[in-house]
Parts: sequence; structure tokens; C-alpha cells
Amino acid sequence: MTDRLRLTIAQINATVGDLAGNAAKARAAWDAGKAAGADMVVMPEMFLSGYQAQDLVMKPAFVIDCDRYIRQLAAECADGPALGIGAPGYEGTELYNCYFVLQGGEIRVVQQKHDLPNFTVFDEKRLFSSGPLTGPFDLNGVRIGLPICEDAWHEEVPEAMVESGAEILVVPNGSPYFRDKFDVRMNQMVARVVENDVPLVYLNQVGGQDDQVFDGGSFVLNRHGVLAMRLPIFLEEIAHVDFERGDDGWQATPGEIAELPDSLEQDWHCMVLALRDYMAKTGFRKVLLGLSGGIDSACVAAVAVDALGPENVRCVMLPSEYTSEHSLEDAKAVAKNLGSTYDFVPIKEVRDAVTGTLAPLFEGYDADLTEENIQSRIRGLLLMAQSNKFGEMLLTTGNKSEVAVGYATIYGDMSGGYNPIKDLYKTRVFDICRWRNANHRDWMDGPAGEVIPTRVIDKPPSAELRADQKDEDSLPPYEVLDGILTMLVDDDRSVADCVDAGYDREIVKKVEHLLYISEYKRFQSAPGTRLSMRAFWLDRRYPIVNRWRDPS
Repeated sequence: MTDRLRLTIAQINATVGDLAGNAAKARAAWDAGKAAGADMVVMPEMFLSGYQAQDLVMKPAFVIDCDRYIRQLAAECADGPALGIGAPGYEGTELYNCYFVLQGGEIRVVQQKHDLPNFTVFDEKRLFSSGPLTGPFDLNGVRIGLPICEDAWHEEVPEAMVESGAEILVVPNGSPYFRDKFDVRMNQMVARVVENDVPLVYLNQVGGQDDQVFDGGSFVLNRHGVLAMRLPIFLEEIAHVDFERGDDGWQATPGEIAELPDSLEQDWHCMVLALRDYMAKTGFRKVLLGLSGGIDSACVAAVAVDALGPENVRCVMLPSEYTSEHSLEDAKAVAKNLGSTYDFVPIKEVRDAVTGTLAPLFEGYDADLTEENIQSRIRGLLLMAQSNKFGEMLLTTGNKSEVAVGYATIYGDMSGGYNPIKDLYKTRVFDICRWRNANHRDWMDGPAGEVIPTRVIDKPPSAELRADQKDEDSLPPYEVLDGILTMLVDDDRSVADCVDAGYDREIVKKVEHLLYISEYKRFQSAPGTRLSMRAFWLDRRYPIVNRWRDPS
């Protein structure tokens, strides 16, 4: 009977659909484990296919191709440690979220996920069948239980495995980030360890996939819930975990415990990784954005430079007669501080041509929001033309407060392929920009120091689509607006709850109305980094046509 076991855990970045590339990364991790004398190399949930693959897994040809790569990996990794890797798989006509253990040139174990998440961004009950409760498998004389991700968030699967003899639980995950999620995961895994009195390895993948970001932060718990190791968040890493058998069971040898940054740093790193991976995985190298001199576009520019480097970011100022001298100066200062390219494209001639063309039709009508939106749509047109001509992805820059209440112009400033700050309320944009000015990390490709001028952060927000315009002409102060939106959107609270919290009922009803009538805009908006549990996309799915309003 062995008294030592070494696991290699690979916190690695997969790409959905890149079966060859993902298989190559798994093989490289296996090589590292073999060189380190590991008994098993463990990859995250659904690593071969990438996660979340959504309806791609419903294509039989895709699942069959995954099976081909699994068998190829089994053959290539025959002489060395076992390899654990996730992928979709059939049993008969049923499709499962599977975890394969490859050893000795064969598929030794196929673990099928039992608890299928069907909330927030997850639709697994729609995609997969639920696997049976099973026991552990034998790894060189040690009994290993393999609850897959959600299986470990409930008591039943780990308990069944330990009752069947599991001595160590290894949990492969595809767990996406939301703010403060690490503590939620840790509490759940500590509960499983305490309930079952065995050590646990929690392996999470890392990397961006559309709006979601997998934040890594893999960890190892010893009995009694004692933290033995933690890998960094948002970074790839391969680590080796040594277990020893003592009189009272198995225990992991303590390793490095990576620091867990505060939530502002986590959000910034999440946005950087999301954009970096979205670009790399879609094949784009460069971005452009309209730089207005305001805080939102400055924040997006800084995220883009940190993600891609200043040489791959182009900022474009598109002024009208309503653009203040301060905004012209501030936009140029942001681009200069970041080291990115700055271009100047006035919209006056195009605007004159459009308004002149429409003048006969609009005769007798007063100027209103129509003329303001024409300016925004001209900017969208000019920016998209540049995107097409130069092969640069256009970034859009609306914050969550604006996206929520429709304070944005569809086919105008909403134009673009990605929005890093889509899930940041305006008040948090202020906070996170101050954080970035005061902090710099190795994973940032942008410069250190005050990249966003203080004046940009401190001045009153304005769309500058008419003379002396301020956001608060149309909206409540952002502190009030964001407080109401947090209750209505993030917490699903009622109008009465908002009033009980001290908000004016008339203002709450106005915000509720704007929230519901703006659904059609969000339906057509660019994807953006998910930072909360109620981001605007898969987390919150509302009908566009909806006459219900809260009567409270």
C-alpha cells in the first residue's frame, strides 16, 4: 500500500472548440507532471471542449470529434501518470458532462456529472443528462473521488464517494468569476471536507470565454478545512500537490498560498483578461474606441492598454460644437498617459450633411432627442468605418448604470464588438479608476502612475450632445440611481423594498420604467465582462415586450 501520492494540477486556459490546441495544452501539462514524478495530472472540467461550449455540445459531430481527441490523448499519454480531463461524451444516446481518466493507453474511468447547474449563466439540464451516483476509482492504490464542479456544491455526491471508500476528493471545475465568489467557493468546499473528513483538491480553469471569465484560484484543503495551498487568480499555473498517509489518513503537504487581492483589483484583472482572451480567441489584435474626455471611455482605454499594450489601442476623439475644451484636453491627456495612438475626427461636416438631408422632413418640428442621437450615430458610423478599414475591433464604453436605463444610443455609442465595463455601475467606475491610478501589477501591459487624469474622474458626467448638458439633467444622481438599480437588478427587490430603504417612490418608479423599456437595447448590445451575479446577458433574461410593472 502506497503512503505517498503526487498530483499535478493544471490551472490552464482553454479555448472553446479548439480541440487540437486544448489537447496540446493537456499534453504539455502531462509532460510537466511526468517530469515531476506525478501519479496523476488533473485538468479542469470540460477542458478539451472548452467551457462553456453551450449548444455546440449538442452537435453530434463535435462530441464525436472530442472522443477522437480523448482516445488520441490516451494513446499519447500511456507511459506515465494518469491524465484526468473533462469533455462531453455519449453513453448510448444520452449526452453527459464527463470527466475521463486516461491511464496505460486506455480510458480507465468515465465520471458523469450528477448535479447539473441550471441558474444564472448555466443551462446544463438543457444540455446534459444527469449521471448516476458512483464511488471512487483506484489510483495506484489510493481511492480518489471525482465530484465534478456542481457535484461538490451539494452533500450527496461527495458523501456517496467517501462512503464507498474515497480517501481524497479531487474536484475539477469550470467556475466563472463573480465578485467575492472565492469566499463562496471556499465555504462550500470546507463544508464538504468537514462533513467527509478527507482532504480535497479544488481545480478551477482560468481564462475568458465571451462574457464569462474563469478566475482560477485553485486550492487544496486538508482535513478540518485547513487551507494547504492556493494558486493565483486569473493566471495560468501548473502546481504539484504531495499527499502523505498518516495514522489518521491522507494529508497534503502545505504549499504556497497566493495572495487574494481586493475586489477592485479582481474586477480590473477580470476585465483585462476578458478583453485579452476575447481578442486572442476571436483572432483580433488591435482595438479602437471613441475617447470622449469622460471617465467611461478613459476607463475602457486603460483596460484595453493593460490587456493589449498601448501599440494595439487607438483612441479617436470625434468632437462636435458641444464638445468642451476641457474634454478635448482630457481625451488627449488620457491617450498620452496611456501611450496609445490618438486621432482627431470632427463630425461637423457629416452632421451638417445629415441634418440638411432631413431638414425637409423635419420642418416644423422642434429639435429634440432625435438630433442628439444623430450625433451619436454619426460617431458610431465613423468608428465602425475605421474598424472595417483597419481591422480593429471597436470597443463600446457604456457602464452598467447607462445600460440599465437605456442612457445610450442604439447604433450609436452602443456600436462595437465588446464592452469591458458593461457590468460596472457608474459609481464603481469612479472607484476602480482611482484604484488603477494608484496601483500597477505585472500582468498589466500599460504604464504605471496616473493614467486617468484626476480632472476626468472629478468632473460632472455629460454626454455633451447639447449645450451645458449633464447626465443628472435626465437621471437621478448616480449614487441614488446605482443604489436603486442594485436593489432592482442585482437583488431582485421590489419597488416597496426600495422605498423602505429610503428612496423616493417617484424616482424608483421612473428607474423601473426605464429599466424595462430598455430591454430591446440590451438585447442588441455588445457582450461585456461579467463581474456580478446579475450581469446583463445570461444572468438576467427578460422579455422585450413586457407590460408588467411592480404595483407596490
